[in-house]
Amino acid sequence: MPSIRVLVVDDAVVIRRILTDILAEDPDIEVVGTAPNGRIAMAKVKQVNPDILTLDVEMPEMDGLQTLRALRAEGHRQPVIMFSTMTEKAAATTLDALAAGASDYVTKPANVGSVVEAKQRVREQLIPKIKALSPNIVAPRPAPRMARPAATATTSSAAPPPASQQAAAGRVDCVAIGVSTGGPNALTTLFRALPSNFPVPIVMVQHMPPVFTHQLAVRLSSVSTLDVREGATGTHLQPGHAALAPGDNHMEVVRAGGNVSLQLHKGPPENSCRPATDVLFRSVAAVYGPRALAVVLTGMGYDGLNGVRHITERGGRAIVQDRATSVVWGMPGAVAEAGLADHILPLDDISGEIVRRVRVGRSAAVR
Repeated sequence: MPSIRVLVVDDAVVIRRILTDILAEDPDIEVVGTAPNGRIAMAKVKQVNPDILTLDVEMPEMDGLQTLRALRAEGHRQPVIMFSTMTEKAAATTLDALAAGASDYVTKPANVGSVVEAKQRVREQLIPKIKALSPNIVAPRPAPRMARPAATATTSSAAPPPASQQAAAGRVDCVAIGVSTGGPNALTTLFRALPSNFPVPIVMVQHMPPVFTHQLAVRLSSVSTLDVREGATGTHLQPGHAALAPGDNHMEVVRAGGNVSLQLHKGPPENSCRPATDVLFRSVAAVYGPRALAVVLTGMGYDGLNGVRHITERGGRAIVQDRATSVVWGMPGAVAEAGLADHILPLDDISGEIVRRVRVGRSAAVR
């Protein structure tokens, strides 16, 4: 099998060396070149024709965003993984890059005790993303920590439930969303299409670190008629409001009296993630039961599969994004292949299906 050919672009010599060393350890990956800035990278792309690029966000002469836009303007369609610092400015630029066509991003390690630890953190983030974005070149080797949860005997079919079962689905009182790789653009598409009189709360997990989730919530709120904010402990869920789990925090919903509110905590990561979709979905299943609607969008891994199972076992329903419109069909694919999805839809159709579902049992029009 051919190797995945990677071009590493970063202005720091030490970072180029770290990335090159990390990638060289994997037999499925070959570093075919490095570049210290975007201008040199543009020339290198033509010379070595990489399968994928890692692209530093902040560089002199021609930064990562400028380079990405130039690549796309010249017709280069290779996946690009942005390499970003954990700052507000870098987070904002990274989201701009994702909107401009970058496939994913990795954060540079901060406050680590050694180069060895820094390398390990980058290795854990970067290599799985490179392989997930290059599925037609080399099949990813199984990663023990991302092992697929066992399916139950009743979830062996990828086909949606019968039409009679779908028609029997009742009122929805909460929409819960899980998403990862490709998520910011998918969520932007979704929230742009939701109506201002959306009658139920939305809670969601996007796999992102702190700072990035705040920036994403601000951007989603700016493109939507709904109020989108990072979740905070004690916040009551309200119709027409959406809460995004903050980076490095699990988020759950809890009922106290007549109110449902959010609770954040730093429990152990699940599926190597914090926040984790499974954590949120389990709590939604416990609080809302058959009145929960799960939505699983593009993303790596299997986070959300067990959470969706909890929701469907209590009578709730699930919608997943289809393979063709997903950047990576890991999370939605796991739910679809387990037979837990009512609908497997293109991204552009999901908002309409959500609106159709929340109309059920409500007299007020929701358009």
